[in-house]
Amino acid sequence: MSEVAPYRKDTPGLRVLFAFGLTQNFFSEDRSRIPAIMESLKSGFRDLEERFGVRVLGTLDDDESMVGACGTWPWTCYILAHAPDHQAVAEVCNVLREVEVEGGGDRLWKYLKVEARTGRPLFFAEPA
Repeated sequence: MSEVAPYRKDTPGLRVLFAFGLTQNFFSEDRSRIPAIMESLKSGFRDLEERFGVRVLGTLDDDESMVGACGTWPWTCYILAHAPDHQAVAEVCNVLREVEVEGGGDRLWKYLKVEARTGRPLFFAEPA
């Protein structure tokens, strides 16, 4: 056993950071379509715990200091969550593939991309 092993506990599930980036398609879209895109996002990501067992721990939206499409880090917004397994993480990412924006038939992945980082809770910074 290595020196660092004692702090690693077997904790059920995964800690996951979903990082979302807006694509240029979002910024090129007719402004009248933006409310429908936002409503599709809200409905697509509603009740993640009930639907996939993914409990949201916190969120961060960087839209006031991050303007324009993002090709890579830093992303536009984030969801920090606890997921039961990798399948649940994949299902949340799949929301962008499946949810259609009302009134146009485009799926959310036209306007956003997502990356998920998975790991375990950070042993020295978890709340008590």
